[in-house]
Amino acid sequence: MDAERTLGELARLVGGTLEGDPALAVHGIANLDQAEPGQLSFVAAGRHAAAAERSRASAFLVPADVSVAGRPVIRVAQPYLALAALLRVFHPERAPAPGVELTAVVAASARIAPDATVLAFAVVGAASVVESRAVLHAHVVVGERCRVGEGSVLYPHVVLRDDVQVGRRVVIHPGAVLGADGFGYAFDGSRHQKIPQVGRVVIEDDVEIGANVTIDRATLGETVVRRGTKIDNLVQIGHNTVVGADTIIVAQTGVSGSCRIGDRVMLAGQVGIADHVVIGDGARVGAQSGVHQDVPPGGAVFGYPAMPAMEARRVAAAMPRLPELLRTVRALKQRVAELEERLRGVR
Repeated sequence: MDAERTLGELARLVGGTLEGDPALAVHGIANLDQAEPGQLSFVAAGRHAAAAERSRASAFLVPADVSVAGRPVIRVAQPYLALAALLRVFHPERAPAPGVELTAVVAASARIAPDATVLAFAVVGAASVVESRAVLHAHVVVGERCRVGEGSVLYPHVVLRDDVQVGRRVVIHPGAVLGADGFGYAFDGSRHQKIPQVGRVVIEDDVEIGANVTIDRATLGETVVRRGTKIDNLVQIGHNTVVGADTIIVAQTGVSGSCRIGDRVMLAGQVGIADHVVIGDGARVGAQSGVHQDVPPGGAVFGYPAMPAMEARRVAAAMPRLPELLRTVRALKQRVAELEERLRGVR
């Protein structure tokens, strides 16, 4: 059983308004359809209120405009932020003990902070640095001349090739590869000749990188992901691209080389971006869009090829009517041809 807290304690922790018994004991959080008595559940919006009334949960975290008839609630202005805080209460992170396990392989010239953790079969290359409270889980490989910043966590099978810099409090999920060669070749008339990729990757503070993400090293210079950006699983970022601060990149998105992605951009799932494209600050790109041209700051685009979102919606709405429109056009062409034939006969 999770640690037990009273409903009053939880309300104070999230700065919420409590409607119900502050002494009510809560020992965990669960989904509406899985919650048991003694657990708190979460109502994201009014459309879920009926499901909440059927739920067995003892209390609910709700936005300001939602009620659950006859049930205790904690009202908050931003329910998702409150949920995040409460999940940390009931599911605190358990950091492994500091130290380097015997099966880890650490180069003599590498520097590991005394309170950092290097777990089984991890590898740290020459001249690399692992800073205070950083954690390298099992089978992580850190190449030469890398830096893993303070409090960062690299989960199993993460690979940092040479010359990758990871900032503070960065989280990199299993299987991600940072610093693999960028995709660069020149055709000499008979063969594709590889262009050496000799740049590096820089990940700034508070970035989170999902499982099996690949971020390529620059040909020359740097591939950069700026502070606070969050990258979902299975994303590819090409060489020499710069991703701005506080940007969200959703799963299966592919960003080609030398792109510039601004701050606070949202790239939805399966977006594809051609090389050298610039996405302005605050822009939004809808799922499965193909972006071949620059998007202005604050712009919203969608579709393949991507176009302004309102125009794309009109095109999408028209698509089911295309067969009917084609039949109409053919009929009109036939009528025009018949009229022209009659006019020729009159002359």
